[in-house]
Amino acid sequence: MDALGAIGIARTFTYSGHKQQSMYDPELSIRENMSVEEYRHGKSSAIHHFYEKLLKLPDQMNTVQGRKLADERATYMKTFLEQFYSEWSFEG
Repeated sequence: MDALGAIGIARTFTYSGHKQQSMYDPELSIRENMSVEEYRHGKSSAIHHFYEKLLKLPDQMNTVQGRKLADERATYMKTFLEQFYSEWSFEG
């Protein structure tokens, strides 16, 4: 559960920085199906990780309450992504 929501966002950027991955690279494709090796060592970004793993987590929750909390946190992350893309593409 701590991989989702505001804490999940903070953790994602912290870990991506530690791994020397970019915050976002619009030239990269989102990796839908990948091996463990590709997941761990393939080229990605913090933003791509949201789609490659984090936003898939609510469907993996085992209880009704867990899914409800995970859905709420995933919704927050989707709102963050909308704002991120808005700022990324800003041409003031």
